[in-house]
Amino acid sequence: MAGPKTRKTIFSGIQPTGVLHLGNLIGAISLWVREQDKHDNIFCVVDLHALTIPEAIEAKRLRASSLDVAALYVACGIDPDKSIIFLQSQVREHAELAWILNCVTPMGWMNRMTQFKSKSEGQESVGVGLYAYPILQAADILLYHTDLVPVGEDQRQHVEITQDIAQRFEGLFGYHFTRPEIMVQKVGARVMGLDDPEAKMSKSSTNPRHAIGLLDEPAVILKKLKSAKTDSRTAVDAEDPGAGVRNLLTIYHAFAGGSWDEALRRFDGQGYGALKTGVAEAVIAGLEPIQRRFHALRSEEGELMAMLGRSAEAAAARAEATMRDVRAAVGIW
Repeated sequence: MAGPKTRKTIFSGIQPTGVLHLGNLIGAISLWVREQDKHDNIFCVVDLHALTIPEAIEAKRLRASSLDVAALYVACGIDPDKSIIFLQSQVREHAELAWILNCVTPMGWMNRMTQFKSKSEGQESVGVGLYAYPILQAADILLYHTDLVPVGEDQRQHVEITQDIAQRFEGLFGYHFTRPEIMVQKVGARVMGLDDPEAKMSKSSTNPRHAIGLLDEPAVILKKLKSAKTDSRTAVDAEDPGAGVRNLLTIYHAFAGGSWDEALRRFDGQGYGALKTGVAEAVIAGLEPIQRRFHALRSEEGELMAMLGRSAEAAAARAEATMRDVRAAVGIW
């Protein structure tokens, strides 16, 4: 059992598949950065989750992508002196706890998971890992007695099933896991796709105009925003902005700061061309220091690996302390 805490523990992570985009930054990473001085932070690159669709795996690329995501964490402002930042596969207890939780989680609970249904669509075959990955996600969270999980609103169901699994485990074996609560970004919690403002921006989209990657060059950012879907009107109506316009204003607001009303006043009555240019200028300026820091970190891979190794040791010590109690509770060695 974890000892008394002086600060609440935060755990969150992102898969190293696809390209990290504005939705990841605005909806998740910026929240991690802003709150990191208040909490005990554990941020993971969840590379084991990337194995759930084995047909898409290229081993060398997965390793490189995992380091890219870790470098982006730091480049975006997560301080490795204040937060634990590591690769999930570096801490074996994640997989061990996931197996134990697999054994106590009813299949009916998994059948209700909406993201499995969407992720399995179009797959020729679906592996058990994709079906059960919410249990691995629960293990990630419970392993560190997490209090708060800063994720997008679409992940609420996963946090809720983690709570249910923790309660069932305690009912069966008497061991108490901390019940996690969701922590949602107030601004930009759901950044929508540039090609479809009714669908959340996603790393899995195959449309090159769908999302702005955190490492996109300025010309690419401008081109993508110029082609962003708005509506049949020609100018911003602050009283009634359509979904596409509201999405662009959300992105602008996240980068420019100030209030939402200020963003509305800034573009009210202006043509969509001016809106898209203004958003592009804010995004390019905001991403420039992130991209500069990222390239510096990736050019010193040895130092990056050393930082991840130190954090993995710290995470493993905490994970093993939990697992000693879990093993004793279920009667294994």
